Amino acid sequence: MNHKTKHSLSQRWLIPVCASLALHGLAQAETPAQANADQPSSQWMTGFPPAPERIIRNSDADFFAGEKLRWTVCHMQELLPTKILHRGLKPAVNLDYQLDADLASVSFTPTGTQDSMTWEQAFTVNKTDGVIVLHKGKIVYERYDGCLDEQGLHASMSMTKSLIGLLAETLIAEGQLDENALAGDLVPELKGSAFGSATVRQIMNMTTSLKYSEDYSDPEADVWKYSQAASSMPKPGDYKGPRSYFEYLQTVQAEGEHGKAFAYKTINTDTLGWIISRNTGKSVTELLSERIWQPIGAEQSANFTIDSIGTPFAGGGLSAGLRDLARIGQLMLNDGKLNGEQIVPAAAIKNIRRGGDPKLFTKAGYSSMPNGSYQSMWWHFHNANQAYAARGVHGQTIYIDPSAEMVIVRFASHPQAANAGSDPTSLPAYQAVADYLMK
Repeated sequence: MNHKTKHSLSQRWLIPVCASLALHGLAQAETPAQANADQPSSQWMTGFPPAPERIIRNSDADFFAGEKLRWTVCHMQELLPTKILHRGLKPAVNLDYQLDADLASVSFTPTGTQDSMTWEQAFTVNKTDGVIVLHKGKIVYERYDGCLDEQGLHASMSMTKSLIGLLAETLIAEGQLDENALAGDLVPELKGSAFGSATVRQIMNMTTSLKYSEDYSDPEADVWKYSQAASSMPKPGDYKGPRSYFEYLQTVQAEGEHGKAFAYKTINTDTLGWIISRNTGKSVTELLSERIWQPIGAEQSANFTIDSIGTPFAGGGLSAGLRDLARIGQLMLNDGKLNGEQIVPAAAIKNIRRGGDPKLFTKAGYSSMPNGSYQSMWWHFHNANQAYAARGVHGQTIYIDPSAEMVIVRFASHPQAANAGSDPTSLPAYQAVADYLMK
């Protein structure tokens, strides 16, 4: 098989993977089609059947790019096989409202400019599909657009990682998982891979040293091989490689010493998901449902994309409702307590909230987070308010500001995948809203 053919075959199935692989500079370069992705999502897949030029198929190499993106982010379960993250059978626990009409006019200055912008204007500029703001546990702002309404699910991309990190911290706090244990001792199949000699904590903080390339311009990059292995679709007749997430992870080799630098690579999260599942005897969807999704009183079941053997994509496969991720944010803000119940050990939240080592983070060169760090699959800004976040490409965010007692959740379909494209507008906007609420 020549390079061009291999790239074409794998690209079709990489999209849900690469959408969560990187938050800054790792995703595909922005194309003219993406830069002009202003067509309404409502034009796609309407009619019985839709007009040929309005059809989006899972076999389309560009189903997660350009004008199609604003539809696809709300319809992953129609394009790829998924596993349900059950909310259970009990009634949802309602969130209280205390809407603040003045919040829309809160103004700020985007990074690198001198022109003021309002919160409402930023909603449009960042191709926001939905945003919600909680202050002291109450909804003060909520708005939907694009493909999303209050009944819909939206791709969370790499925010999925943060939920997996939360599960791991919960097991550590409960004494069920040893953060200093070697992955190869917990999952013997990993002994011959780079992960075999890495500790659980190094995997959680992505300070592993892996011979693994995410250069999307290179048709031979490892990320394409990872994609093809994870694809649930039939492989070409001459394909001899791994056929699942777990099989691929066993092939990854080391490149240097673990623990020396932060390097954002999604395969860490899939390895952590495997460790969690082997430790508990449950898939991450089962465990998330049992330990978090049902106890928070979620109003919607969510779902995870899966590989050919039903393994949930721990690195970025979650699609969920906006208000349910707001509940997750409030759970974090409340030190693991929600609805009068201690759902997650406070020690788990404390460990996440303290952040990682900025010196290790600096080596990765994230320009929009000069003081940042990474801990347990969560991003830390180390600003005056000690804000931290779950983040995903195309603008997905759960932003938690302990000082302002504020949670912001945003779903978006920003045309530039890397968050460096929206951070100059988004991060000052979040701070401005925090300042407004603290007054």
